[in-house]
Amino acid sequence: MALLGAQLVITLIMVSVIQKVGNYSFARWLLCSQGLYRYLYPTNSELKALGGVPKDTSKSKKGGKHESNGKPETFHIPRSLDIQLETAPVTQLDVVHLRFYTEYVWIVDFSLYTLIVYIMSEVYTSVFPLKDEFNLSMVWCLLVYFTSEESIGERSTCIVAFCVFLLIAMMVLIVDESNLEVGVDPAYDSFYENASKFLENQGLSSVGPASKLILKFFFAVWAAIIGTLFTFPGLRVARMHWDSLRYYGDNKVKSLLLNLNFAMPFILVLLWVRPITRHYLTVRVFSGMDKPLMTSQAYDTLRIILVAATILVRLALMPRQLQSYLDMAQRRLDVQKKEAGRITNIDLQKKIASVFYYLCVVALQYVCPIIMCLYFTLMYKTLGGYTWTGLFYEMPEMCSAQDQPTATSPVVEGDGIEQFQLAWENLKMVFTVDVYKGVFGFATWWCTFAWFLTTSLGLAYQTYFRIS
Repeated sequence: MALLGAQLVITLIMVSVIQKVGNYSFARWLLCSQGLYRYLYPTNSELKALGGVPKDTSKSKKGGKHESNGKPETFHIPRSLDIQLETAPVTQLDVVHLRFYTEYVWIVDFSLYTLIVYIMSEVYTSVFPLKDEFNLSMVWCLLVYFTSEESIGERSTCIVAFCVFLLIAMMVLIVDESNLEVGVDPAYDSFYENASKFLENQGLSSVGPASKLILKFFFAVWAAIIGTLFTFPGLRVARMHWDSLRYYGDNKVKSLLLNLNFAMPFILVLLWVRPITRHYLTVRVFSGMDKPLMTSQAYDTLRIILVAATILVRLALMPRQLQSYLDMAQRRLDVQKKEAGRITNIDLQKKIASVFYYLCVVALQYVCPIIMCLYFTLMYKTLGGYTWTGLFYEMPEMCSAQDQPTATSPVVEGDGIEQFQLAWENLKMVFTVDVYKGVFGFATWWCTFAWFLTTSLGLAYQTYFRIS
């Protein structure tokens, strides 16, 4: 295995770059250099002036006692006060103290470095195709998932979401490949055949790997976990989309772009439904034509490109979406004006300040589904043997499980390195291209499906159940 090659050089260069550019952060640039502005809560003196509270209230014995004990001054004001909040640009000094800021910066920046490593590896492998080397960029893609965390929110909601997604996943996994081409069944067939031979060659007596039913159950559990993690981010993105449309309601172009961005996950889901998309684009010959619109290879490339394009558009719209979240501070006051009664100055200030305090949490909820979809797609493309140029010209197909040599190498005596190399070669025959297509094809499709389903439920809630 020629691991010590150009790929390792690329990895070492990127590790050095990460150490050198500590002062620059793409994640921080997204928050602090895109024109975002936050709302400042009114001071006690401003609230007293608006609410008609005597200025000498703080000098009373009770107030003086509270101040001497280090407690904040508290007084009541009418909820119906007409308060117009002042704004200030979001700066680096503002965001470094926010909750989950460190996690947000690490996830976004590491994802960017991983993407750079992946692009450099793709350029290298396009010129010098890999033979016996392992693609190190796949290790970087896997590390993204070990460093990302989702906000899981209310426990009861997560339990309900897990059960619902588990049921949906089990229903999806029994759909025939002729209707939904996620590739799980061909992946299992290839894995079962080659894994059985691998165990025999290693001198292990076994009836074979786990049954298809058990593997599909584990797939369903994994899918339910992903759907649960997407639930709260999906609801949040739907709310930000709903609020963004308020600002661009008169601008038809921007409204169309926002709606198209919101609907793209649904289009991506349909691309894996064979009778709806692949049949019409790669099989059916329309009148006046002598062949289908595109080849099967071009269609596979189209799916990957559309997923990547959707992610880029959603990332480009991230500042507008985050600003719609920050504008929630003023909307909260507008709703409060319609309420009767009184509220303390502390509660009002917390209501406004909490919006900005959770900005990095909302940013994580926005980017984590994007990152997960992106890197599952990149692994699907690379390990599944697809190309970026399939739309323009045909490329030779990678060997499938039937075309590859079977794992029939005998057990040999030798030093540890030779035995390890032989075992590695046999293991590579077990995890064939068909296996990778099934695993990462299902992962890519399911992420887009969970993305679409959760945001759609969130939009339905905003449309029919939410008043403000």
